[in-house]
Amino acid sequence: MVTTSAGILLYRSNPDGTVSALVAHMGGPLWARKDEGAWSIPKGEFNPSQESAWDAAAREFREELGVAPPDVAYAELGTFAYASGKRVTVFCGDGGGFAASDADRAALVFGEFEMEWPPRSGRRQRFPEVDRVAWMPLAEARPRLVAGQRPALDALEGLLG
Repeated sequence: MVTTSAGILLYRSNPDGTVSALVAHMGGPLWARKDEGAWSIPKGEFNPSQESAWDAAAREFREELGVAPPDVAYAELGTFAYASGKRVTVFCGDGGGFAASDADRAALVFGEFEMEWPPRSGRRQRFPEVDRVAWMPLAEARPRLVAGQRPALDALEGLLG
């Protein structure tokens, strides 16, 4: 069975005419020392027979960042396939005022997950799903995003012209 996810890609226009995306660095010990390919849009899995992609994207945004997605118009960018076969449906919206300052981003409350750590220790620990978020110009965000989400940036650029 194919795993399905949905997420929200917020963007904002910069004074220099470029566009930035809000991206989140994945939390936990496996990602702590990684940068390239270790960032993601806020997203998560859902069951399409029980929940719409939009509802899942909004729910996952709240769970991962601790706040509701901004009340703006959203467009569905498309559904993108990872090499693993996982499929992620991405919605985008102009989040120009969202978490604009360092203080705004520091106030976000990240969701947590539990895993055995260290491996094979029998000890369970909790870690944040996300350990930080940042606004990044699309060219800077592209190599940092997990590979399966990079086509969403291309779609966003196409949408914005």
